Amino acid sequence: MTTSLSTTPVFQTIKDYLLREIQKGTWKEGDAIPSEAALAQQFNVSRMTVNRAVRELTTEQILNRIQGSGTYVAQQKYQATLVAIKSIAEEIRSRGHEHRSELHELVEVEANEQLAQQFQVQPGHALFHSVIVHFENDIAIQVEDRWVNSILAQDYLTQDFATKTPNEYLMAVAPLQGVDYSIEAVIPPKTIADMLQISSKESCLVLHRKTRSQNQIATIVTMWHPGNRYQFTGSF
Repeated sequence: MTTSLSTTPVFQTIKDYLLREIQKGTWKEGDAIPSEAALAQQFNVSRMTVNRAVRELTTEQILNRIQGSGTYVAQQKYQATLVAIKSIAEEIRSRGHEHRSELHELVEVEANEQLAQQFQVQPGHALFHSVIVHFENDIAIQVEDRWVNSILAQDYLTQDFATKTPNEYLMAVAPLQGVDYSIEAVIPPKTIADMLQISSKESCLVLHRKTRSQNQIATIVTMWHPGNRYQFTGSF
């Protein structure tokens, strides 16, 4: 007889369940989730265990607890940052222009030591890598070089990124907990310049962005934009 032991703490199992139900749309922004007593009964655990899961999700701004009322799905606030977490296709269409994309790479790879350190996983962990060029009215405006944690987006390789951007897919399957980003002006390597159809001597605006979901690093993406065709804007 063999016995399998789960290494996942019970409170984390409850957190993962709540996040999955939110991402599936079972509970939308502003909806109440089941009470701690109901969740404790559902998972056959103490209310203290449920409380830890709910408390951590509240700290991560996924849930909002209102004393005397209940616990609700919080309104996501990432759209208020300087670089909004939104689809490049949505951005282009909002200007009344046409978006299309070209897929240059979509593969599964084993994380080397550098990527493993960035994703906080073990070397050899499965990652997905995509390279996509986005066009606005047939003018190349972005090369999206993206690494994805396979645990959080298991169907990434089967997506049709001609009809749905990686951002649109990932926002649905890996709800955001946090974002780190930086922007710099860089002379692009020849491969990037060729995809953007610019001279390798022209500067690019480069956005480096790391997202977190379910207490893990979800994606690391570098987005290259021709400096003379693109600008970042935002308001607070």
